[in-house]
Amino acid sequence: MSFDTKSLSAEPVFDIVTDMGTIRVKLYKETPKHRDNFVKLASEGFYNGVLFHRVIDGFMIQTGDPLTKDPSEADYYGTGGPGYTIPAEFNPALVHKKGALAAARRGDAANPKKESSGSQFYIVQDEANCRQLDGEYTVFGETINGIDVIDKIASVATDRRDRPERDIHIKYIRPVLPEGTETESENTDGKK
Repeated sequence: MSFDTKSLSAEPVFDIVTDMGTIRVKLYKETPKHRDNFVKLASEGFYNGVLFHRVIDGFMIQTGDPLTKDPSEADYYGTGGPGYTIPAEFNPALVHKKGALAAARRGDAANPKKESSGSQFYIVQDEANCRQLDGEYTVFGETINGIDVIDKIASVATDRRDRPERDIHIKYIRPVLPEGTETESENTDGKK
């Protein structure tokens, strides 16, 4: 599924379609580097088939590692990405509330500038337990529908590494376009 990234608004809305339901998110215009990177990766199908590889009930659910598409890389889940990082875009008004989207990153010792992973992100399940992350990890969007799906994913059984015992995939991420707009894959011949 491809789509025209130029047709999206300054705060685009996307459906993250998972094995357990759909999470609808809005990306923030105040974090343009993170927004534009997410849009780019989604438009390229980068997230299609990735797993939620780190799930902690009462905290957050994490995804976006391309290594999770290959079971032979299981020992390295959580270390993959597109080969680049994104400069931090901290904004005191954008906090780790329930359903917030935030960029994962390497720890401070290896990453003193707190640059974000190029693709991995997490969704806050419990804001009280994530408050200490404000100003440490870039929050770049929020859930506008599907909080129940976040809770369902967070409640699955996990192993000692916080990996779900059964795979939970992102099937794909697609934009929610204004009425009357079509994605490129729906309209490739110029006709409806």
